[in-house]
Amino acid sequence: MATLTQQKNNQILHGAGLGLRRDFMPELKQRLDSGEIINPPDFYEIAPENWIGMGGRHARVLREYTEKYPFACHGLSLSIGGVSPLNIEFLKQIRTFLDTHQISIYSEHLSYTHDSSYLYDLMPIPMTLGAAKYVADRVIQAQEILGRRLILENVSTYAMPAAEMSEAEFICEVIQRADCDLLLDVNNVYVNSINHHSDARALIQAMPPERIRYLHIAGHHQEDATLLIDTHGNDVNHAVWELLQFTYDTIGIRPTLLERDFNIPSLDGLLNEVDQIRHLQTSHRHQKFTQPNAHELSHASA
Repeated sequence: MATLTQQKNNQILHGAGLGLRRDFMPELKQRLDSGEIINPPDFYEIAPENWIGMGGRHARVLREYTEKYPFACHGLSLSIGGVSPLNIEFLKQIRTFLDTHQISIYSEHLSYTHDSSYLYDLMPIPMTLGAAKYVADRVIQAQEILGRRLILENVSTYAMPAAEMSEAEFICEVIQRADCDLLLDVNNVYVNSINHHSDARALIQAMPPERIRYLHIAGHHQEDATLLIDTHGNDVNHAVWELLQFTYDTIGIRPTLLERDFNIPSLDGLLNEVDQIRHLQTSHRHQKFTQPNAHELSHASA
C-alpha cells in the first residue's frame, strides 16, 4: 500500500474546476464529447455521499467522467469535530469509492455534522487548544483508514462558541498537529470576515501556503449588512473575486473550484464563472512574469 506521503502526489489538480452535479451532467457530457466546449473545466469535484451505493446509468456515467478527467471528492458527513466516535464503516466505504475511481484527493469540513443524529448543517467547533488536539487525533485516525492525507476546509460560521483563539490560529493548530492539508474556501473567509468583523486578508496571509492543496469559491446570500449566509446559490460576489485575486497574490496560484449547489444557472453561466477563475489565474501569471525584478529596478534608477 502506498504511504500517505506517496498518495499525496498521485493526483495533481490544476487550473479551474467545477463542482459536478447530476442536474447538468447529461448536457455537459454531450457538449464535451462533441467538442463544443472550447475551454472545459480542468477538474471536477463530487460529494462521495451522493454516489456511494448508486448503480445503473448514473454510476456508469460517473465512471466515464472519472476515467477521463481529474477529480476530487469533498465529503459532507464525516463530522471530524463531532463528539461521537468516527464512523469507521463509513470511512471504509469512502476509501473503497476513492480507490474504485482512482481519486486520491479527499477533503472534509473542519466542523461537525452530527451527534447521535445528523444536524444537516456545518456546526462550529469551539476554537480552543483542547478542541484542536481532539480534532487532530481524529484526523490522524481517519487518514490511517483512508490511506490518504485528509484535506480540511475552513467553514463559514454564524457563532464562535467558547473561542480561546482566532480562526486562523485554530486552523493552523489542527493542520500542524494532524499533518494534514488545507482546502482554503475563499468565500467562507469572506463570509466570516463580515459575520465576525474580522480581517479576511489577514487570515489568508496566516495560512501555511505549503499545506493549501486547492481553493473553493462560491456565491453567498446577504441577509443584511452584517450577516452573510453561505448558500452556494448565487453568482460569485465581486468582493470575493477580489479576495481570490489577493489569495493568488499572497500564496501563488492554486487549483480553484467553483461550487454551485442551489439556483443552478445554465451550464454556460457556470462555465463563464469557471472562465473567470481561469482569467484571474492567467492575469496573475502575466503580472508575475512582466514585473521587473529587483536588479532591473536598481539598474533603472541608477
